[in-house]
Amino acid sequence: MEELKKGIYRHYKGGEYRILNEALNSETKEEQVVYQDIKNESKIWVRSKKMFLEEVEVDGIKKARFEFLSDSEEAPESLEHQYKRALADYHNLLKQSAKDKSDFVKYALQDFLQDILPVYDHLKLSLLGLKEEDNDNPWAVGVRHVLKQFKDVLESKGVMEIKTVGEKFDHNTMEAMDGTGETVAKEVMPGYMLNGRVIRPAKVIVK
Repeated sequence: MEELKKGIYRHYKGGEYRILNEALNSETKEEQVVYQDIKNESKIWVRSKKMFLEEVEVDGIKKARFEFLSDSEEAPESLEHQYKRALADYHNLLKQSAKDKSDFVKYALQDFLQDILPVYDHLKLSLLGLKEEDNDNPWAVGVRHVLKQFKDVLESKGVMEIKTVGEKFDHNTMEAMDGTGETVAKEVMPGYMLNGRVIRPAKVIVK
């Protein structure tokens, strides 16, 4: 007799069953199949192995009484379960696509900022050497006005300057050029963050 593979079978009328075991009729010694209803596991059935494996004729077409589906211990996924899983995957894809698009827009300025930030830094440096009596010089007033506009525009795009002097040294946002302490004593070059991501670490001296 044909070997019976363990696993999940579908009856030609549509029901699905899990093979539990094979047995022998104590009186006739006929081989039996013990199987369980997938949808209602409290239902356990016994059928002769010969009948279980035989073919039946439906509308003039011969087909297996029980069609083998899977050797898995789990029942094949129902169409409803497959649909729900596919729908969940689709929603996850939409969320990931939206996040990727948001991240692209958020960080698209990074390369441009690498070119423009040195100009901003040089403008700030141009005021550091001014004498007190030159603070009201129209040129100095104009540069400070431009710097404020520059800063406002950068902040509106999510660019923030990293605080350094007097702050505790942070290896995530700063690069120590000299010193061995934990407090920033001097800023050598400003650092910046774009929407929470470091685009240029601040170069500092610690004490």
